[in-house]
Amino acid sequence: MKPQEKPRPPSPYFAKGITFFAFLILYIPLLALVVESFIGPYLGDGVSRVWTLEWYRKVFSNAQVLDAFQLSLWVGLWSTLFATLLGTSAALALQRQRFPGREFLNVLTHIPMMMPELVLGLALLIWFVILRVTLGSFSIILAHITFSVSYVIITVKARLQDFDRSLEEAAKDLGATPWKTFWRITFPLIWPGIFSGALMAFTLSFDDFLITFFTAGVGSDTLPLKIYSMIKFGVSPEINALSTVMLLVTFAMVAVFFKPVKSI
Repeated sequence: MKPQEKPRPPSPYFAKGITFFAFLILYIPLLALVVESFIGPYLGDGVSRVWTLEWYRKVFSNAQVLDAFQLSLWVGLWSTLFATLLGTSAALALQRQRFPGREFLNVLTHIPMMMPELVLGLALLIWFVILRVTLGSFSIILAHITFSVSYVIITVKARLQDFDRSLEEAAKDLGATPWKTFWRITFPLIWPGIFSGALMAFTLSFDDFLITFFTAGVGSDTLPLKIYSMIKFGVSPEINALSTVMLLVTFAMVAVFFKPVKSI
């Protein structure tokens, strides 16, 4: 029989208060943004503002906003696809192979995550100019792959650390080819790590502004860039509605990413 676990002592009240205050500071501005996106225009003194979906109708009837949203999805999907393929392959090589410079490459994996986005965006812009790459959706995709592939590598490597290699050896002893062993044994077991890395890469790509600002060309505005250009003329309720849509998409991604897994 397992020894009975001792109950944990209750948390101090001041710790609960600090935690509540921290979440309050974090989420009250977001809540205010969402509420303002549903409130009608100011009609003068003594007239109460009403709840409305007018701002959302205006946003979804704006062709430029819809084009920016479509471009954000397009960039996010392609950058996620290639970042996932490259990151998974690199994670398998770094975790399982022994070669000169392996530890150095492991260190380089963390550089894009710690480097300021301003520096990375400027470096990518200079590099694209040297290579004579036309700035546009293609350059944005390349830039997003550059900074998101590190997240995929780290996520997949974390999954591989707990991987039981004896399962692969057993499959090979039974006559499975390396390719069949990967698809029948390795891939299903590391799939949660691959999916988590891909989801993180898409979220980062969809919400990115600074690196996209440096690597986007004329007429290739993603949704964050479109919001920035709209803010130049003042913060309108339409911007609140558009920001709320982005907020909901991000929260949906995070909810799927941190979805609890039921233990068998």
